[in-house]
Amino acid sequence: MIIHPAGSRPSTKGPTDYFTGTVRMDPLINTPAPARLRGVTVTFEAGARTAWHTHPLGQTLIVTAGKGLVQRKGGPIEVIRPGDTVYFEPEEVHWHGAAKDVAMTHIALQEELDGTSVTWLEHVTDAQYNADQT
Repeated sequence: MIIHPAGSRPSTKGPTDYFTGTVRMDPLINTPAPARLRGVTVTFEAGARTAWHTHPLGQTLIVTAGKGLVQRKGGPIEVIRPGDTVYFEPEEVHWHGAAKDVAMTHIALQEELDGTSVTWLEHVTDAQYNADQT
């Protein structure tokens, strides 16, 4: 059994190589092998977002606060709110983040495959982000 007391691990800033805007990440779980679950709470300030990316075994988001946006490549921007869950399929190109005017927090869960849990792609442009904010 491993217990990580609340506040025992530091928050980190979302690296600018992979995020636009102000993003804070708080570790939840990083299981030792042979388990492969990875989890983090991510808080996006208004307008902040990930770059386009994929996960080899998919990703689940659980929205805990605010108003967020998600989009898979070729699909519309979708609004997400507290209590919503989102599942991205393995290798599905997507991004997620906060709405223009409201911060958003979610729990992100993904599994690692051969040492990788995410593949980062290009940044979401302002034009892509602003395309449709329903």
